[in-house]
Amino acid sequence: MSSTTKQPQAALEGDHWIEPLRDGTRVLVRPLQSKDRAMEEEFIQRLSPEARRFRFLGDFKEPDKALLDHLMHVDYVHDMAFIAMAHDNGHLREVGISRYSTTGDGQQCECAITVADDWRNRGLAVVLMRHLIDVARKQKLTRMFSIDDVNNEQMRELAKYLGFKRESHPDDPRSAVYSLTL
Repeated sequence: MSSTTKQPQAALEGDHWIEPLRDGTRVLVRPLQSKDRAMEEEFIQRLSPEARRFRFLGDFKEPDKALLDHLMHVDYVHDMAFIAMAHDNGHLREVGISRYSTTGDGQQCECAITVADDWRNRGLAVVLMRHLIDVARKQKLTRMFSIDDVNNEQMRELAKYLGFKRESHPDDPRSAVYSLTL
């Protein structure tokens, strides 16, 4: 990693990792970089309508420029994202991403995880979230939380597995809040 890279040493001990999944498949995991914009856009477009709705709590067919600008803004301190990639017919394809953004108090962060429909149930979400949780702890954040659709069973199972506590959203009965004390 070059010395001009903005990523803090406390957050990253390496610049990428080859991670084995439960089925033996290996993926490349690394911090999201600005050069990944086209790959991120393609990833979102390939998601099923349900996966997009669960991730963004809304419906759309293609991400607009403002959404992509927001997703690609990662400063590696207040905002962090890890991308998982795998080879698919000769090119590297994004198959999952985890991210967080700190809240205004600088002590907590809201997280999100998305795995490509055809890469689910292999343990990829756990791998990506563990990288995110490790960095949040190194950044001395105290709480990580996620706001999700109450019908998102995969998130419910992942959150439970990782030790997140589930609560009803106080302002939206269609949403659940998962939180983890760091």
